[in-house]
Amino acid sequence: MLTIKIKNNLNFFGFIVLFLLMPNVFQAQQFNLNNKESSLTVFGTSSLHDWHIIAENMSGKILFKNLEAGEVDKCDFTVNAESLKSGKRSMDKNTFKALNTSDYKTITFQLEEVKDIVKKGAGKFLLKSIGNLTITNVKKLIPIEFHIEIIEGKITLSGEKNIKMTDFNIEPPKALFGTITTGNDITIKFSTIFK
Repeated sequence: MLTIKIKNNLNFFGFIVLFLLMPNVFQAQQFNLNNKESSLTVFGTSSLHDWHIIAENMSGKILFKNLEAGEVDKCDFTVNAESLKSGKRSMDKNTFKALNTSDYKTITFQLEEVKDIVKKGAGKFLLKSIGNLTITNVKKLIPIEFHIEIIEGKITLSGEKNIKMTDFNIEPPKALFGTITTGNDITIKFSTIFK
């Protein structure tokens, strides 16, 4: 009789533990970046004209603690540095030289902390966060805001960030024996799709 009672108590305790853990099991979900549907563009200026380069090869993942509440646990993405293309071979060559892509093959971002989540409507959130951006092996903790839209298992993460090249030990490229100079300030705009 005592054995049955102990067994029943253990079963009940196991049920309670499972019940408490179930929300986390069902809500924690990971999504992987879809390179074909995602975009990342870097915009800049020069003494001749404005310019932009497009990332053709990206990867990454996003993990939610609670999908319905927009609570992100982890987020990271990687850009293949030599997949940044302008459509002009000479400009691409200067870009790769400035980024020292022979030594540093990737540009990475890793979320460190979500500071605030603002609900913007059904499945829409604004995340105020900080994360580590690494370019040419220089890692910097930067503040960044993300707009998140969740529609039927598809996550759109978008935003933009202004940075200075010299903050990452990048010398702004020059062309035609220094007669054309590139501005130090660039803007990174992204719309990444996770599925």
